[in-house]
Amino acid sequence: MSAGHPSVLLVVEQLRRAVPGGIGTYTRGLLGGIRACKGEERFAFALHASHAEPDPLAELGLPMRAVHLDSRVLTRGWDLGLIRAPGGFDVVHGVSLATPAARDGERLAVMVHDLAWRSHPGSTTRRGRRWHEAALRRALRRADAFVVPSEAVGAALASAGADRAAVRVIAEGADHLPAPDRTGAAATLRACGVEGPYLLTVSTLEPRKNLARLLDAYREARRELPEAMPLVVAGPTGWGDTGADLGEAEGVVGLGRVGGATLSGLYAGAAAFVYVPLAEGFGLPPLEAMAAGAPVVVSSAVPSVTEAPGEPPALVVDPIDVPAIAAALVRVVGDAELARSLVARGRALVGERTWEATARAHLELWEALA
Repeated sequence: MSAGHPSVLLVVEQLRRAVPGGIGTYTRGLLGGIRACKGEERFAFALHASHAEPDPLAELGLPMRAVHLDSRVLTRGWDLGLIRAPGGFDVVHGVSLATPAARDGERLAVMVHDLAWRSHPGSTTRRGRRWHEAALRRALRRADAFVVPSEAVGAALASAGADRAAVRVIAEGADHLPAPDRTGAAATLRACGVEGPYLLTVSTLEPRKNLARLLDAYREARRELPEAMPLVVAGPTGWGDTGADLGEAEGVVGLGRVGGATLSGLYAGAAAFVYVPLAEGFGLPPLEAMAAGAPVVVSSAVPSVTEAPGEPPALVVDPIDVPAIAAALVRVVGDAELARSLVARGRALVGERTWEATARAHLELWEALA
């Protein structure tokens, strides 16, 4: 254990993945929030992941406890209990269910982003469902505390067997993207033939993101929009059959992976942002869009918006109701007063959703555990 400040080991193997995804955004956001609220003055931090040379995680500025094993071998060793977390820490915090067991005397906290493989089995592969279920059972045995991003995930985790008193709901931040690069965004759009107003959706392309129904809704809405604006789809290809062929859909433009300031610029320039997944543990893209000033249409399965206090900061639709999604797109584009109201409510919400606030809540949990 630490002789001075309480010590926390953050298991960040997810950042070694080719596509760190939302878990990677949470991890980097949390680390940035810790720095912003000077968490290092209260805790001694270290990172745990597989070895890499040169190490891209060195830019995070924290000591590494790297293991000289392939990532897949390391995580399999965690799964089997053959490899434990390095010793000498008060708290081990896993940023996902891919987490080692803590050593005697250490406390383990695990972040559970969602249980979508249970509520929507088609959201992952059969192999993925087996792994997630086994990983959840291990976490229920090993962990002293759980962090979840929403009340919905907290309730699902309690139903799965977690002690509700051990579950801490901590909303994620929305201030991780850089300022919009409107020039870069415009150049990206022009290269794909888009020069006027557009609708935008952003996500990894995989079954639970519900892209097929969104394209059906867009086809319906396109006939009633003030002008036939394109639907721009940004995001990397994930896995599985989405049921949607971007190349065959009239008016739909696929950009692939877009990051950083260009992504912020795409959000800022959109006539509306639409995000209608079937299942989500939290849902960062709508908050990113709100931070950039876009009016948002979102599915009722996105807790980052539906659990927000006060008047909804977005038009909320049933993700399987194609006509409702289409009608919401037509409303938000055709009603300037509604769009302004949604933008104002969205900005108010994201003003409170900072990674610094997220980090402070984590620090309180780790302090209680240590």
